[in-house]
Amino acid sequence: MKKENVVSVPFMVLGIVFCVCLVAANLLETKVIQLGTISVTAGLIVFPISYIINDCIAEVWGFRKARLIIWMGFLMNFMVVAMGQLAVALPAAPFWEGEESFNFVFGMAPRIAAASLTAFLAGSFINAYVMSRMKVATHGKHFSARAILSTLAGESADSLLFFPLAFGGLMPASELLKMMAVQVVLKTLYEVIILPVTIRVVRYVKHVDESDVYDEHISYNILKIKEL
Repeated sequence: MKKENVVSVPFMVLGIVFCVCLVAANLLETKVIQLGTISVTAGLIVFPISYIINDCIAEVWGFRKARLIIWMGFLMNFMVVAMGQLAVALPAAPFWEGEESFNFVFGMAPRIAAASLTAFLAGSFINAYVMSRMKVATHGKHFSARAILSTLAGESADSLLFFPLAFGGLMPASELLKMMAVQVVLKTLYEVIILPVTIRVVRYVKHVDESDVYDEHISYNILKIKEL
């Protein structure tokens, strides 16, 4: 096997955590929590972590490996949604009393599921692309600015797609815009707050893995998954 097609233990660990965060975020989205005067979904607790990991992977190993892990996250999310739909459709045992609660969590409406998966793909790839291009343009400097700007771009794309696709026609446009803005601001703020941890993780992984890829002369075609 070619050396460039080999993945390391740090990459594998971050990839696993990335997929777990995405699946957990989808499940946590079923609860709405109150933060002061703002109502948001509980997915806010974990979803931004996927963007932080995306930044780490794009920074250390480059866009090509970020592309691989984004598609893996998509497939894992799709599998959980599909298995959830199947479990909901199967008849419950007569003595089981948890069907209503189970269906509420796992019975995601097809429209919501499609919106979530589409928005995730777009936001994640834009995040990785911006991170990759800015690293080349800045010669690897200003990681903090690159991490924040790439997250802002990715989260904006995610919200711009998810809310209209999921709730368009079901609520006033003004409310949709408000929800989109709140999500983008809070998720980007999350990135800023946790940035010192992100910086340390990136430095540690670069040292341990001895990798610091610059994406020069590569294809940004999101379908070239085999190109590592």
